[in-house]
Amino acid sequence: MQNMKDIKRRIESVENTQQITRAMKMVAAAKLRNSQDRAEEVRPFFNKTREVLADISRFSGDAQDHPLVQKREGEKTLYIAISGDRGLCGAYNSRINKKLSLEIENKEQEKVMAVGGKVRNFARKNGYNIISEYIDLEDYPDFDFARRIGSEVISLFRQEIVDRINLIYTYFNSAISQETRMITLLPVSLPEGYDEEKEQVDYIYEPSPADILDRVLPRYINNLLYSALLESKASEFGARMTSMDSATDNAEEMIEDLTLKYNRARQAEITKEITEIVGGAEALK
Repeated sequence: MQNMKDIKRRIESVENTQQITRAMKMVAAAKLRNSQDRAEEVRPFFNKTREVLADISRFSGDAQDHPLVQKREGEKTLYIAISGDRGLCGAYNSRINKKLSLEIENKEQEKVMAVGGKVRNFARKNGYNIISEYIDLEDYPDFDFARRIGSEVISLFRQEIVDRINLIYTYFNSAISQETRMITLLPVSLPEGYDEEKEQVDYIYEPSPADILDRVLPRYINNLLYSALLESKASEFGARMTSMDSATDNAEEMIEDLTLKYNRARQAEITKEITEIVGGAEALK
């Protein structure tokens, strides 16, 4: 049995750890709220971009012939995987790594763009072909960062270095529920149809739908990347908040268990001392 001094030291250590996990939970909760607000702010602009694309694809016969829309028969695929730079967020990073490993079958033909230190390290460890990497991400990525990634992937696709680009990220449902998703970024799949419940607007395009498409499609890709970055960051903060909450609760249980052991050891020590006193008194008779 551990002595009282060792148990006391362990209790103090767990209490210090509990203070850290409680503080990390509060920080993650504050950052989560900010990330959710940013994700909600960008949705109207993204939805309007999809509406314009749907209108162009419906009334313009040239939409399907655009270089960013045309499908190719090649097998050269690029996977953009978004993870975090730090751990202590449950299974958030491991789910992205697992999804990437399940998708990659040919390391020669398939490439990886790592967005986040954890997925970068995983790709390096497994010998994946990393075409570029972005690490040390900000807590609140801005649109310029998404546009920088978008410019690179559009260039890779136009130069036919890759035939297909898939985006792997984590979709935020709630603080306790995040979902790993993969969508095709390029070639662009044009939206079809309209929402019948919404009032429709007839657009007049100047100089032409094809010219507008040249401007809208890159913005649409940037919007997808920006939304995925915001969703991933919100998911990371939600996962970290949940993980730290569980760690705080576990620390509380450990403290209770160690306190019980400490009281038992203290009682045993008292009983031992009483027994020795009584034994000594009997020996003096």
